[in-house]
Amino acid sequence: MSKAINTVITGTGSYIPQNIISGSEFLNSTFFENGNRLEKENSEIIDKFSEITEIVERRYACPEQLSNHIGAKAAEKAIENAGIDKETLDYIIFCHNFGDIPLGSNRIDILPSLASKVKQQLGIENPDCVAYDIIFGCPGWVQGAIQADYYIKSGDAKRVMVIGAETLSRIIDPHDRDSMIFSDGAGAVIFEAEESEEKRGILAHKTETHAVNHGNLLTMGKGSHPDENNGNLYLKMNGRKLYEFAVIQVPQVIKKAIDKAGLSIEDVNIVFVHQANGKMDTAIMKRLFKLYGKDTVPENLVPMTISWLGNSSVATVPTLLDLVLKGEVKGYKVKAGDVAVFASVGAGMHINAFIHRF
Repeated sequence: MSKAINTVITGTGSYIPQNIISGSEFLNSTFFENGNRLEKENSEIIDKFSEITEIVERRYACPEQLSNHIGAKAAEKAIENAGIDKETLDYIIFCHNFGDIPLGSNRIDILPSLASKVKQQLGIENPDCVAYDIIFGCPGWVQGAIQADYYIKSGDAKRVMVIGAETLSRIIDPHDRDSMIFSDGAGAVIFEAEESEEKRGILAHKTETHAVNHGNLLTMGKGSHPDENNGNLYLKMNGRKLYEFAVIQVPQVIKKAIDKAGLSIEDVNIVFVHQANGKMDTAIMKRLFKLYGKDTVPENLVPMTISWLGNSSVATVPTLLDLVLKGEVKGYKVKAGDVAVFASVGAGMHINAFIHRF
């Protein structure tokens, strides 16, 4: 049997900011909707928010930290975990949406690319290590992994590091209750080429963009406070429509990826899904199993961190992977031969998934 080139995960790392932001931090906030202040007590708004999203806490970066800083911390851990020489990396792909935003500012810095900033921080001198960014909404890291697979399968690369990092706390509207969803964090993963007669690593992937009818579900918009006139733009979403879109469309994309890999849902041992909304992710999984004619989702299939980490966009999936592989998510572990689904959905509207055999 001839040997094939596999794209396998060999190292992971994450950085979880130390600043824990509980719901009580928003008790003194003033929330507006359509120019009018919400009449409900903040405690009631916060409790309802937690009930809907399952988010109890989120993490914010330290005042002096930027996205490239926390991305570099995750990258250092991934390189150490993989046990590789950093100079042998062929690509550094940094996935984000807002670049570096200093605390107290609302201005985005993406020059040079965050990947270049990380390469500089890591002290990688090899000019053949190409560093660039991906802006692809919350599915950015999953798409970066898919690009890594293309590079490796083509023979163009042997080692690719894909980073997902974001400091969403710097771009949210303090007068919008949806701001309580978002958080900061970073995750990084090393993908390597492996020649083997056994097919493992990334088996298949699928990406879709639903821009015409759904491109405005996540956008940048003016602040909710009617008196704000500073010209700032903030992260805005149509939560209800986004939920409906994700629950219908994401399961179909995941199924297409599983089918493309020549597998069935029974072959899947674990699912790493974007941590956007706890109840939404539960509904996505129920709909996925319905597509296979099954009424129940097995227990201990979908690890979740959203209750204590919130939604850190591109960082959620690689962070979740790192925590599971290092035994830090109770009840979940991965062993050789296990099949994992990685999936995400977000601004664009993009949906993507890849299947990986460990």
